[in-house]
Amino acid sequence: MSQIAAETSHGHAPEEGRWHRLLKIAAVLLGLTIFVAFLDLAGVDVGGWFEDLWDQIRELSLHTIVLGLVLQTAQTTLAGLSYYGILRAAYPGEVRIAPIVTAYAVGVAMNGFLPANIGTFVTLMMFVAIIPSCTVGGAIAAYLVQKIFYTIAGTFVYLYLFLSVPNSFDTNIGGDLKDHPVSAIIILAGGALLVVMLGRIFWRQVKKLWAQAKQGGVILTRPREYLLRAALPSFLAWLCKLGVIAVFLAGFAIPVTFESVMWVTGSGSLANVASVTPGAAGITQATNALALDTCCDVPRDTAVAYSTAQQLVITAWNVTLAIILVVIVFGWTGGKQLVGGAYDDAKERAADMKEQRKERKREKREERRNHLRRRDDEPDEPVPAPDQPSASP
Repeated sequence: MSQIAAETSHGHAPEEGRWHRLLKIAAVLLGLTIFVAFLDLAGVDVGGWFEDLWDQIRELSLHTIVLGLVLQTAQTTLAGLSYYGILRAAYPGEVRIAPIVTAYAVGVAMNGFLPANIGTFVTLMMFVAIIPSCTVGGAIAAYLVQKIFYTIAGTFVYLYLFLSVPNSFDTNIGGDLKDHPVSAIIILAGGALLVVMLGRIFWRQVKKLWAQAKQGGVILTRPREYLLRAALPSFLAWLCKLGVIAVFLAGFAIPVTFESVMWVTGSGSLANVASVTPGAAGITQATNALALDTCCDVPRDTAVAYSTAQQLVITAWNVTLAIILVVIVFGWTGGKQLVGGAYDDAKERAADMKEQRKERKREKREERRNHLRRRDDEPDEPVPAPDQPSASP
C-alpha cells in the first residue's frame, strides 16, 4: 500500500495518462450520444422525457430542495461521526473528526457515479492513509462494525415489507409448513448446512485478517462506548435518510406515510445490492416505481420522475460537499493527491480481490481435473479367478 498521506510530491499526472482519461471520457460521451440517437430512431422521445423531468425538478420549491440537502448533509456527517467513534477507540490519539468525515463524504460522492461501490474502498484507503497505525484489515473491521446498525435497520425494513403484505405470514410461511412439513424441514436443514459450509470456507480468510482486524473492532468490547459513539450517530443518520426520502416524496405530491417511506427505502436497498450500474442508476428507478405502485398506487411516470430527481439532486450535492470538505480539510493540492492515491489503491485492491477469486476458481478446477486424472490412471484391481475343482486322484 502506498503511503498516500506522506507522499506529497507526485507532481502532475503524465500527459499520456491525462490524454488517456480524456479519450475515455470522450468515448463515453460518444457512446451516450449514439445510444440516445438510436432511441430517437426507435421512437423513444428521450429529449421530451428529459424536458419533462427538468420541468418537474424546476417545480420543486426551494425550501424542499434546501431541506433535502440539509438532511443529506446531516446524514453524511453523522455517518462519518460513527466511523470517527469506531476508529478513535481503535487508534487513540491518531484520529481527528474532520479528516474522517471528509473521507466518508468522498466515498459517498464516488459511489454516486462509480460502479461496484468503489467509493467505499476509497474511504477505507483514505483511513489507512490518514491514520498512522491503521491497516487495511483494521479499516475493513471498522467498516464491518459501522455496518452492524445498518444491517439491523435493513432487516427491520425487509421484515416490515414482508409483513405488510396481507396474509403474507399465513400464506407464505404458515401454509407451507402445514402443507409440506417434510419439505420445510429439508429446506431449513439445507440452509443450516449451507451456512456451516460457507463458514468453513471463509474461516481461513477470517483468521488471516483477524490479527489486524481485531484492533479496528475494539470498540465492540466497550458496549456503552459503541452505543454512544457508533450506534447512536448511525441511527440518527438513518433517520436523516428517511427524512430525505419523505421531503422529496412530498415535493412530487406523493403520499408521505411510514409505509411509503419504508417501501422506497427497501426497494432502494435492493437496487443497491443488485446494482451493475454506477450509483444503481436505472435499477433504483425501476424498483422505486414498483414499490410506490405496490404500496400507494403511484403512477409509474410520477414515481420514476421522483426517483430520478432525488438521485440527481442528492448525487450532485454529495459531490459538491465532498469537494468543499476536501479543499477545507486537506487543501486543493493535498486533497487531490490523497483522493487520487486512495482511488488508485482502491482500484488495485478491487482488481486484486477479483484476480484472487479467479485464481482460487482455477486452482479448484485444476484440482478436480487432477483428481479425475489420477483416478483414471489407477490400474484396475485384478479380479480373482474362480476356484478350480481339484481333479480326482
